[in-house]
Amino acid sequence: MPHPFSPTNSPTDRAALADWAGNLIRPAAALVPEGGARLRLGVWGADYDAVPAEMEAFVRPLWGLAPLVAGGFDAPEATTFVRGIAAGTDPAHPDYWGEVGPSDQRMVEMAGIAMAWLLAPQAFWEPLDREAQVRAAAWMRQINDQPPSDNNWLYFRVLVNLALARLGEDWSRPSVEAALDRLDAFYLGEGWYRDGEKRQIDYYVPMAFHFYGLVLAQLGGDQFPERARVLRSRARAFAESFQVFFASDGAAIPFGRSMTYRMAQSAFWAACAFAGEEALPWPRIKGLLMRNLRWWSCQPITDRDGVLSIGYAYPNPLMSEGYNGIGAPNWALKAFLVLALDRDHPFWRAEEEPPEHLPEVQTAVPAAGFLLRRERGQAILLTGGQDARAFRGCDAKYGGFAYSSAFGFSVPSDATAPERPEMSAMDSGLAVSRDGLAWLRRGRVTDAGLQDGMAWGRWAPDGWLEVETWCDFAGEGWHLRLHRIRSADPLEIAESGFAIDRTGMAEPVEPNESGSVFLRNASLVSGLRDLNGTRKAEVIRAAPNTNILHPRTAIPRLVGRLPAGESLLVTGALGCPVGAWSGAEPQISEAFLQLCSRMGADPRQVPSAS
Repeated sequence: MPHPFSPTNSPTDRAALADWAGNLIRPAAALVPEGGARLRLGVWGADYDAVPAEMEAFVRPLWGLAPLVAGGFDAPEATTFVRGIAAGTDPAHPDYWGEVGPSDQRMVEMAGIAMAWLLAPQAFWEPLDREAQVRAAAWMRQINDQPPSDNNWLYFRVLVNLALARLGEDWSRPSVEAALDRLDAFYLGEGWYRDGEKRQIDYYVPMAFHFYGLVLAQLGGDQFPERARVLRSRARAFAESFQVFFASDGAAIPFGRSMTYRMAQSAFWAACAFAGEEALPWPRIKGLLMRNLRWWSCQPITDRDGVLSIGYAYPNPLMSEGYNGIGAPNWALKAFLVLALDRDHPFWRAEEEPPEHLPEVQTAVPAAGFLLRRERGQAILLTGGQDARAFRGCDAKYGGFAYSSAFGFSVPSDATAPERPEMSAMDSGLAVSRDGLAWLRRGRVTDAGLQDGMAWGRWAPDGWLEVETWCDFAGEGWHLRLHRIRSADPLEIAESGFAIDRTGMAEPVEPNESGSVFLRNASLVSGLRDLNGTRKAEVIRAAPNTNILHPRTAIPRLVGRLPAGESLLVTGALGCPVGAWSGAEPQISEAFLQLCSRMGADPRQVPSAS
């Protein structure tokens, strides 16, 4: 059941948050077999086999339990995990976690043990007898002998060695230095990183790069003072734009992979507090973190036994990744790092900034290729797209034009059923077909960034088709899209707006008449307007459980035909609270007008593309 903890500015916030953390940890801890090191939560497959998956389910509650213990809260479950660490690192025990290979999931879970040793060695290290300590340390040192994945995984090597060093065990400074050098190569500027060699930019920046970096800065600053200085500086730069990912109600913008880690999206703010890094004023940091956690505490995110489920705002395996084991969601507990802080820490002493004081702001992030806007009731991201390939529903998670904290995004339940577009559940996206049977959805965008202050991306799935799109904010709730489409063949084309919860939805406004359609429920409006005036408007009632916020949604869509050659399409997309919808047209910026003029288009009267 949802567990909404205390209201804003309550002096019991810290205790209430600890209570909620305990409620999330205890159900999983209770299922650990006596003296065991593996947790078998159910029948569920992942990219890795059963042993690391069961290790993952066992270890991940430590991300919340260790801060609880470090903060002085009662946590009798710690004994279960001490015994498990001893068993899992003992080759003679039936629950032994096994030897570590290249890019092994065990490396990921080593970081949870390292954090427990770093935060609360008196509870998770000292109770081990010396023989068990020697075995456990030797098992963890395997991370220096095998290559991790060439991305944020390098930080797991850093954390393990940092923990070993602080415990007085043998560790490898060269391994840490090499990992940090490689991580530094992923830095893009303005506080943003790419997650590996490809331009993968998503929540792994705050919940991995900066989270681990700030832990290193706080606990390893004596060993790596210059690294700590740089990492703190980058965190401060990152905070300036990342704060716009959070709406005044606490909800953050869902975007990209690993959404099942839920509250980890706000773990950056907890890490700032843990590191004593006032990247923004403490009242704002506290408000951003606590409102997000309160929002999550009101969502049905656990199964009947109280264990965190696979899903986002409700249990939903459809939106998961192949690397999400059944115990993976407990990475959400990273956000509870703030519980390790004493009640006299400036974070806890600060009065939360009221949500109405959050500025309505728009900002550009050239390093990430993002345009961000916070306005009444939501936070919105405009993006040119990314070349994401390895994740289920990657086109939906990275190839959309806009992502919103109020509307979420949708993943396909069957992308190969063009005669039933509700199965593809495409929202805020574009799809084309040469024959009306096989459809290509915009995704895997290899060239993207900001151009003329607008989000831009080029999608060229083969040698016969190229679609360039520019997106720009256009007044409250509106954004504009200009598509330049070059095709060797005639095309059928479909473009969609935000998915809206269709519970209590009113009848659509203006469907099919003027190339525009607006959908309204009790709280939100989603709409599209064809500024070409050549496409037909329709409403798609998406298959259930395709949207990560709402189980039943409807999506506005524009459909039409284009000839071979070059075509220009201009679209206005609306997504806003009902009270903000006045029926006004989008406000077209001078930059957008100049862009259209260069291409021979007028967004107020674009000639027919056909």
